[in-house]
Amino acid sequence: MGDISRLLANYGPAFGQALLLTWKLTILSFVPGVLLGVLVTVLRLLPLPPLRWVLTGYVEVFRNIPSVALLIFIVFALPDLQVVIDYEPSVILTLALVCSAFTADYLRTGINTIAGGQAEAALSLGMRPLQVITAIVLPQALRSVVQPMTSLLIALMLSTSLASQVPFPGRELTTLVSKIANDSAAGIPAFVVAAAMYVATGLLIGWAGAILEKKVRILR
Repeated sequence: MGDISRLLANYGPAFGQALLLTWKLTILSFVPGVLLGVLVTVLRLLPLPPLRWVLTGYVEVFRNIPSVALLIFIVFALPDLQVVIDYEPSVILTLALVCSAFTADYLRTGINTIAGGQAEAALSLGMRPLQVITAIVLPQALRSVVQPMTSLLIALMLSTSLASQVPFPGRELTTLVSKIANDSAAGIPAFVVAAAMYVATGLLIGWAGAILEKKVRILR
């Protein structure tokens, strides 16, 4: 306990900044990732088979590729193609692409729980396919996937440790622990503090997700 107290006395502000950076990376990747996932889901539902095949390939690729491999490709391979992206946007882009693929997959599962008669009834009333998707199908699908999306947000928050793999301009929690371990003998206490921050953040996200799920739950 004394080691942790000394660690916080020396590195308390640094841990606070690292936690804020972890939250920042999480939000900046989750929001566009979800929006892109929703867009992919909507486009996959349109009666356009070639587009559906392309987007299905997109989901399968980014859902199954290791995040660190994708980050390495963006940071070190794209410059060979004359595409240079800064380290922070590279981490955010990596996480957002992975998030969008899982979001699209979860929404597809949520859509499969909706009775097909609803869409058929809407079409019979003269609604266009895109109207049916955005006004009837998608809202219900979003309500049914709150729990898996909460888990995705937690996984995304933990995946911000990817920033430790590149010369990132700031230090998120994992990078800070690595620096402390290299500069001093306080590696174990630093890991304990960082782990506690990760767990606390995950519990907070899980609590918020449970409240949201209770409010939007579809009673069957």
